Amino acid sequence: MTFSILTYDEKTGAYAGAAATGSLCVGGWVLRGDIESGLCASQGTAPSTFWRDDAMRRLYGGARAANVVADLTATDTGRAHRQLAVLDRSGSTAGFTGAKSVPYADTIAAPNLIVAGNMLQSRKVLEAMIDAFGASTASAPQRMIAALCAADKAGSDVRGLQSAALLVLNPNAPPIDLRIDHSRAPLDDLAALADQVSQPPYSDWLEEAPVQADRSRAPKVEDKVAP
Repeated sequence: MTFSILTYDEKTGAYAGAAATGSLCVGGWVLRGDIESGLCASQGTAPSTFWRDDAMRRLYGGARAANVVADLTATDTGRAHRQLAVLDRSGSTAGFTGAKSVPYADTIAAPNLIVAGNMLQSRKVLEAMIDAFGASTASAPQRMIAALCAADKAGSDVRGLQSAALLVLNPNAPPIDLRIDHSRAPLDDLAALADQVSQPPYSDWLEEAPVQADRSRAPKVEDKVAP
């Protein structure tokens, strides 16, 4: 039903995730992140929002990705219908695919990157995301969208796509949290929205918002000199 990608850039300290699905509202259901903790994607035939939220609480407390996945999946008797991908603050990754996930379903985990998907055409969908992300030297939003587009071209969700989402957390920039909840062409719409976000006047406003590296950042007001 869904494919997703979570990444961490050791050079910039930025986390980036993206997801797309043949159903509605993938961003609200699947992706969560925190600049101090990492990212997670909870998806599947019956995705657990509790996995998603519990994963973020554990990551914020410093838990490693493998431990988060093991703990959450071990106690849930409905886990066979769910899928989970986790990337922790150090870039370690771990994933879980329930035994009753609709095929093709799997995760591919590597340092600083994990992809997950279910109800896919084939494993090539996951591999295409990894290849497209690795081949791009563009900005984080553009790399994420390129990965989703590559997955779509490689077979996609077997039903086609209705929604897509993008989440970028950078210590030197405000968060980018974009969602296309219902569209006939969600990847095109997501790319167009991401482009708008990167252009003035919105990008100018982002330059004034607080960031992790400067939580006191605000508009610079020039002192007015009386005539």
